[in-house]
Amino acid sequence: MKFSKLLIGLSLALGFVATTHAQTTTMRISISVAQNSHQGIAIDTFAKEVEKRTGGRYKVQTFYAGALGGERESIEAVQLGTQELAFSSTGPIPNFVPETKILDVPFLFRDKPHARAVLDGPIGQDLLTKFDAKGFKALAWAENGVRHMTNSKRDVKAPEDLKGLKMRTMENPVHIAAYKGLGIVTTPMAFPEVFTALQQGTVDGQENPLSVIMSAKFDQVQKYLSLTGHVYSPAIFVMNKAAFEKLAAADKTAFVEAAKEGTKLNRARVDQDDATGVTDLRAKGMTVIENVDKAKFVAMLAPVNAEFEKQFGKANLDAIRAVK
Repeated sequence: MKFSKLLIGLSLALGFVATTHAQTTTMRISISVAQNSHQGIAIDTFAKEVEKRTGGRYKVQTFYAGALGGERESIEAVQLGTQELAFSSTGPIPNFVPETKILDVPFLFRDKPHARAVLDGPIGQDLLTKFDAKGFKALAWAENGVRHMTNSKRDVKAPEDLKGLKMRTMENPVHIAAYKGLGIVTTPMAFPEVFTALQQGTVDGQENPLSVIMSAKFDQVQKYLSLTGHVYSPAIFVMNKAAFEKLAAADKTAFVEAAKEGTKLNRARVDQDDATGVTDLRAKGMTVIENVDKAKFVAMLAPVNAEFEKQFGKANLDAIRAVK
């Protein structure tokens, strides 16, 4: 009798240990835009891949539309460790990792393939390592898209048309300096506040990739879209450094690979949105200005670009421009 009780006790104890080892660790990741977006597909894919690649030992809860705060708040939370993961545009990132500022220089990239080649190549991969010292593990570069300008006042075909327009900008020092150089009255603002600010006329316009303009339904509060293509906007998967370091080696690989899978589908969605966006937004009543004088924009930014060359080093900017 005692022996059978001992066996039962041992089996219960072993069962408890097995259950403990099989427990699922749940983490959180957030975006500031809607789930049905290029960013939504990035984090949904990431979450699915993490669960699959870790055999269900890790699950990632996904939060959308600023449910856990704007991009800057989410990045702060990841740095502090109160949130494990975030997916963000590079908008607020230079406030935490100054080396990334260089990526936000206007008209730096020829097109999306050029930008992707830079981010996936030695320059981009070296920049990922700069996050380590700031309390982050940068898992992978992804994409926000090529930024264009919208406003509720007038056609914008050349930089002089921007003079005096009050535009929401990201909380990003490079963007703010460049847009001031174009005569814009800059109003830095977290993304979850933007729709209401446009609706109420607190600001006249904003600038974002077509993917964001569509998913945020800015066509409801903006009349004019100018295809300025003035900045390529990367995005990034970041994780709290201490949380990443606690992972077993195989799980670290699983998280990085899951982020790369998320990036693949994220970029494909950006390409899809760019292909259909103009037609879609015209159908919703927006006036789309395609004949933008980009040469004039570049010329007007010459003094600001001279400052950027001093700040980042001409050789560094030229190295990015030279990537094939």
